[in-house]
Amino acid sequence: MKGSTLFQVLAILSVIGGVLSKECTNTPTQLSSHTFRYQLLKSQNETWKQEMFAHYHLIPTDDSAWSDLLPRKILRQEADELSWSMMYKKMKNPGSFEVGGDFLKEISLHDVRLDSDSIQGRAQETNLKYLLMLDVDNLVWSFRKTANLPTPGKPYGGWEAPDVELRGHFVGHYLSATAQMWASTHNDTLKEKMSAVVSALSACQKKMGTGYLSAFPSELFDRFEAIKPVWAPYYTIHKILAGLLDQYTFANDAQALDMTTWMVEYFYNRVLNVIRMHTVERHWLSLNEETGGMNDVLYRLFAITGNPKHLLLAHLFDKPCFLGLLAVQADDISGFHANTHIPIVIGSQMRYEVTGDPLYKTISTFFMDIVNSSHSYATGGTSVSEFWSDPKRLASTLQTENEESCTTYNMLKVSRHLFRWTKEVAYADYYERALTNGVLGIQRGTEPGVMIYMLPQGRGVSKAVSYHKWGTPFNSFWCCYGTGIESFSKLGDSIYFEEEGSVPSLYIIQYVSSTLDWKSGKIVLNQKVNPVVSSDPYLRVTLTSSSKEGAEQSSTLNLRIPIWTSSKGAKATLNAQNLNLPAPGSFLQVKWSGGDKLTLNLPISKRTEQIKDDRPEYASVRAILYGPYLLSGYSSGDWDIKTGSTGSDADWISPVPAAYNNHLVTFSQESGESTFVLTNMNQSIRMEKFPKAGTDAAIRATFRLIFDDTLEKISSIEEAIGKTVMLESFDYPGMVLVQQGTENNLVVTDPPKDTATSSFGIVHGLDGKDNSVSLESVTQKGCYIYSGVNYSSSVGMKLSCNSSSSSSEAGFSQATSFTMNNGLSAYHPISFVAKGGSRKYLMVPLQSVRDESYSVYFNMQP
Repeated sequence: MKGSTLFQVLAILSVIGGVLSKECTNTPTQLSSHTFRYQLLKSQNETWKQEMFAHYHLIPTDDSAWSDLLPRKILRQEADELSWSMMYKKMKNPGSFEVGGDFLKEISLHDVRLDSDSIQGRAQETNLKYLLMLDVDNLVWSFRKTANLPTPGKPYGGWEAPDVELRGHFVGHYLSATAQMWASTHNDTLKEKMSAVVSALSACQKKMGTGYLSAFPSELFDRFEAIKPVWAPYYTIHKILAGLLDQYTFANDAQALDMTTWMVEYFYNRVLNVIRMHTVERHWLSLNEETGGMNDVLYRLFAITGNPKHLLLAHLFDKPCFLGLLAVQADDISGFHANTHIPIVIGSQMRYEVTGDPLYKTISTFFMDIVNSSHSYATGGTSVSEFWSDPKRLASTLQTENEESCTTYNMLKVSRHLFRWTKEVAYADYYERALTNGVLGIQRGTEPGVMIYMLPQGRGVSKAVSYHKWGTPFNSFWCCYGTGIESFSKLGDSIYFEEEGSVPSLYIIQYVSSTLDWKSGKIVLNQKVNPVVSSDPYLRVTLTSSSKEGAEQSSTLNLRIPIWTSSKGAKATLNAQNLNLPAPGSFLQVKWSGGDKLTLNLPISKRTEQIKDDRPEYASVRAILYGPYLLSGYSSGDWDIKTGSTGSDADWISPVPAAYNNHLVTFSQESGESTFVLTNMNQSIRMEKFPKAGTDAAIRATFRLIFDDTLEKISSIEEAIGKTVMLESFDYPGMVLVQQGTENNLVVTDPPKDTATSSFGIVHGLDGKDNSVSLESVTQKGCYIYSGVNYSSSVGMKLSCNSSSSSSEAGFSQATSFTMNNGLSAYHPISFVAKGGSRKYLMVPLQSVRDESYSVYFNMQP
């Protein structure tokens, strides 16, 4: 936009509007907003500046400027106590800082062990396998190249490729993830691997000799400081610093701490040089490029070192133009890149923790409130195409590019801080919701290194067909791969918190089967959670403990009573004695001694939740939840649900009995050199190529046997031979395979009044082979479900009789014989059937879905 006149600038602003023209953003410099910011700040035309700033939000450059605008009741102290001069006076004696409050203490990952058969335990194990798959030489290749060291191995691809400016960011995440995973598992092989990465990076740093350490040359920072196009170099530096600091924190690696402080000294000098050569405003301007959580990691470092330089540098990365909006409580985050700015809020939370400045508690509390009330989906996640949209207008944003995984990772940090400060159950409830729906489902089952970037929430969407699709272990390395490997390495860090004192107190905020070595309480606590199922709508938890040898100490347990439960039917016992339960949204407090046993049974409610959209025409767009689980319905785009007029959920949604999994089958047939399966394709029956599990094709090739005798129960599918059945389509509950006369195509539709036309006898295969079956019409004996002979691609299915078939007897026997195996798909333990306008939906937790098409929001009408 070089040479733009005032008229041209005003014209552009009028076109792109207030949201897209914000100066406080991270738009790349080659686009208008970044260039405009630079031109505006460098201009000597004060009239022009005043006019332009009138179009913008308050964007002062020093936090003391906007903090003076806050109401006195928020400040609660004299203005000079918030000024930088007073802060710097305090820096002279870091030990004089008073923390902001009586925070709950984190429980070390070293002291928590997840049960391997829990959802969290399986996710952790999948992630551990991935971390062990990655090669040290390949990870550090670009670091060695930058340091002019030999480069054995070969560089990874994706965002870690040698020609990508963000290279090195994943290595920082890898250091954090391996440190946390080692604390969670004490896996010796992992310890060796992560120590080798630290040693390799140390060699690179020493070779360069300045403290600088990165996978790209320092020239990228020259461009950053010159306000020239560059891809977020401080974002990568934050990841490296955080990874090294985590190696020190979790693995006591002193070398990693030395590397961290040397790096910070280098960047401290760079930033101060920019300020000396230009102004502090020039530094603030550069922060419009994404800088990750630089303030966060620097406040963390200061808490360890007490070095005033670390505190000063943390302040300089606080991005006042964004925190200022939150400080004056302006609900105006629309148009901001979400994952650029959430880490800045996390950094402000650390500012509160290390300085005790209440302003930053107010900022993060307000931020959490506006995101949760106006910008969050039913998953607990936020953002569309990486940005925040207009508040309470989310119905217009439902698509494939919802909820960047990184944003959920970071929002969990925000809520975790707030819970530790306040002990408010609402923050723990949020943590459970976002973790359950927005994190635990970003892995593709138990496939190591296969994760998603976005979590689609439109109609008939799929994780496999979003813009990024599923990633690959060695050629993706997106930002969300980095946060993903961290998320699955620290699943035990927010189950328990403690409050120290003469009588130690433990807060249990997540119900996850696990064991805690509680050192303050001098007990080993075992938490056992029964698998949640739809047929038994209760969360059932048992707590037992044993005292450590020679330890006799009483303590207090505080158990979260989540907001999604109800008092009716809830029960808690301590050593078989009933306890009085508080209302949902509070804590059950229990005096505890070693050897006690507590049981907790909490009803799990089904409920619907309106999308965050205050337009009347979207009042019927709702999500369905079962306790903390967001339910998704298998759907190619259908979304109408009829709830009935009584207000009872029993009118429109019912659980799938667990025994139904024994009735699921897939019929396959060999033809040519391929295997084909009986498939429901748009309510028409065809033979299709054998599919991969976890796909639309797999659920379409799965049918439930409905027996003529509805009380019939079988423990294995072989017991179905000789019985009369209907074949219900797995993803179209209530619809069955129906014949339309001989030589006519079979269809899937609602059962006819005369169920005989949809009934078939399962008989031994006409081809005489072991384990084969044929499906004979009940109404037309001698007529069978028939495919064809020697087909090589999709073929329609019909009912055919031997006498009417043009094929030979042998060919007829081959075309009517199938292998009957257990279904390619199975009912999740949490499965429901919901009534729709023209069809029913099979509802399962969103976290369990792999490639299948689904909807999480429905148009719900009486």
